[in-house]
Amino acid sequence: MPPSPSIPPQGVEPPIRDRGDACPGALRLHPAADGRLARVRLPSGDLTARQATALADAAERLGDGHLSLTSRGNAELRGLPDDCGQELAGALRAAGLLPAERHERIRNILTSPLAGLDHHAPADVRLWARQLDAALCASAWTPALSGRFLFVLDDGRGDVAALGGDVTLVAESGAAGDSRGAVAGGACGGALLYVGDDPAALRIAQNDVPRAALTAAAAFLAAAEAGGTGAWRVRELPATHALTAHDTAARLRAAGIETEYVTDYGDGAEPAGPALAAHAGTPVPVPLPGIVDGPGGWRALSVLAPLGRLTVAQWRLLTAVAATDGTGELRTTPWRGVLVPGLSDATAAPRLRELAAAGLITAPDSPWHRIGACTGRPGCAKSRADVRADAAAAIGTTAAGPGLPVHWSGCERRCGHPHGTWVDVLATGEGYRVSVAGTEAATSAPVPVPVLQVPTAIAATAAAAGTP
Repeated sequence: MPPSPSIPPQGVEPPIRDRGDACPGALRLHPAADGRLARVRLPSGDLTARQATALADAAERLGDGHLSLTSRGNAELRGLPDDCGQELAGALRAAGLLPAERHERIRNILTSPLAGLDHHAPADVRLWARQLDAALCASAWTPALSGRFLFVLDDGRGDVAALGGDVTLVAESGAAGDSRGAVAGGACGGALLYVGDDPAALRIAQNDVPRAALTAAAAFLAAAEAGGTGAWRVRELPATHALTAHDTAARLRAAGIETEYVTDYGDGAEPAGPALAAHAGTPVPVPLPGIVDGPGGWRALSVLAPLGRLTVAQWRLLTAVAATDGTGELRTTPWRGVLVPGLSDATAAPRLRELAAAGLITAPDSPWHRIGACTGRPGCAKSRADVRADAAAAIGTTAAGPGLPVHWSGCERRCGHPHGTWVDVLATGEGYRVSVAGTEAATSAPVPVPVLQVPTAIAATAAAAGTP
């Protein structure tokens, strides 16, 4: 599926950036109200048990005893002291989490988390992701990318393609003789490359996918320099220097990468199946909490972190399950979850019960499912409320939420909010204003409501928007 388009406010011009982005990293720590914050990039969400243990040790020894999962599947440590940078960097370096220090903030790669773990048609997007990460870290020019620039590799199911990548590649499965999987007689099973919100795509042969993604990023940097606005992301480029699939194709051809231009509408070329599903309004197939049935009788456990935060004890339990009963690996997801692959049928259910007893979300009917929140007070000085405590109190008054994701925010920045359409619960200082965000015509409550009335307002607002 093509990337879900952003819906910019009417009449708003692209921003002019007169400085580099301030995104935190593992080496660039962000000063927050509760101490320093470190964001550790985890390309594709991949972690070994050893690396997960290193993160737990750092959170326990240096931080506040918790780990946060971000909407890009990265890990954050909070409550760090001002003078811990060198010790933290050493611990991450020893665990293999800092392979290229100049590049650590630009290793933003999202990959379909369930690729290879369920019965979806195989597409080796995780191999592409590893190759892309290696190329990013080996290139002298890539640190010029913003820490917000995002690569997305979707295995064809349409899950991460909806998450607003700057360069998005959607795998195509093809059989011999199926021209949709090949470029100029090349191998079948390539990918469609999208840039920003352009619905047109470029068909790329599978062996060229990582190099094509990197070349598209170089095309963005050239457009950003020519545009003169300091754009951090493709969608921020001024209209006079917008980057399109057509422009990117020229850059790819110059790099020796063959492409086929594909549009979703109007040229008679039929896009891949996930693109058709996206235009039909099919829900994004995100991993649900529970047990994932995989090939060969193997199972994976899928759990979510309540409000995106895990205690060190919960994280260590996940790591122990991975090391003892799984493959010794974990995968974080952009929905603030964790996958533990490689369990046998006999061990999957007992281990899932252990994780549920530890307070993790292990079933879709949990009242915590699809509920998110920003950091809020006391961790963020900009927040008007302790949104996490308020969300927990409100969740305790209701057994189920609406079909849409719900996100609690302490201010108008709405940090960490979902993509697509979602219920926005915004602290105002006089209560919470509830509305449906991500649509051109938002539906909102007329006045802020007290925290314990928020569940009723959420249900009424979602119903008014036609999404009960």
